[in-house]
Amino acid sequence: MLIQGKPIDLLIQGDSITDAGRNRSDVGSMGEGYAKQISVKLSHELTESRPVLVNRGVSGNRVSDLYARWNEDAIYLQPKRLSLLIGVNDAWRIVNELPEGAANRFESSYRHLLDITKQYLPNTGLIICEPFILNCGVVTQRWEHWKSLISEYQAIVRNLADEYEALFVPLQNSLDEACTRADASFWASDGVHPTTAGHELIGGVWVKNVQTSKLALV
Repeated sequence: MLIQGKPIDLLIQGDSITDAGRNRSDVGSMGEGYAKQISVKLSHELTESRPVLVNRGVSGNRVSDLYARWNEDAIYLQPKRLSLLIGVNDAWRIVNELPEGAANRFESSYRHLLDITKQYLPNTGLIICEPFILNCGVVTQRWEHWKSLISEYQAIVRNLADEYEALFVPLQNSLDEACTRADASFWASDGVHPTTAGHELIGGVWVKNVQTSKLALV
């Protein structure tokens, strides 16, 4: 798909952390989160090439929800690069013992999503971001369960990135290190959703990792 006569250089996908209040009626809206920070940094650094970035994150999504909308929100768009940050809602359903969390299908659903992506977007560069949590807000009450589950998901996405030849973007360590400078709530007020500072940090880590890789936007 062409936007303003150009192919999409980067499609950013995920849940509310990616969505961050984007305007659904504006194809160029990046929301107010890390996707916007990535857009700001790259638009400034690559002004001459004017890369086309699109945010299709949807609040509340799990991996299975991504799969359900993948035709229109990924395959149809034919992006050169695709960045994924997903997992916290899968964990949320399980930790809170909701019906949608009766079975832990994170790995199988993620693998299914990557299989279909490789089949229909064989030339698209894949970027897989690490899900994360911080020990504050809603996470604190069931911290050990959260920590165990997200640690499991982090290992899964790292392994999937290797298996599917995707670039892995680590986030947890950078956020943990940031918590030595300010309380966890400064970076993610509820332990899940980043603050402005948290989004800025994530955007910076993303740009640093991607722009020093073979998937760098030029």
